[in-house]
Amino acid sequence: MTKSKQLSRSDEISVDYFHFLDHHINEVVTGKALSFLELNEIASELAISHQHLSDTIQKKFGQHPCYFYDHKIIEVAKKMLLETNLSIAEVARRLTYDPSNFSKFFKKFTGETPGKFRKKTVP
Repeated sequence: MTKSKQLSRSDEISVDYFHFLDHHINEVVTGKALSFLELNEIASELAISHQHLSDTIQKKFGQHPCYFYDHKIIEVAKKMLLETNLSIAEVARRLTYDPSNFSKFFKKFTGETPGKFRKKTVP
């Protein structure tokens, strides 16, 4: 890579973080990982401190890393609700949530329950 095309360290951390999230969430959904990692565990996997990860993402994007983590989980949940015939309870289970907690989590970010989201968007 030429010098002009090298990423800054903050860009590298950001790319690594978002790539890790996509991969990790997929592993949870497919059952390869049993649960979602905590942010400090993700930072450890990326070989940086929790604080450095938080500071870098916050400074670069204006939001805490958990914001993006939660929103990526919601996007996967929406896709599962729209593109599969899995029950809402099964979607919750695959995302390692108790169904009632999943509904609360989903509603917090979307403003509606998973059932209402599915009914409104699936003809």
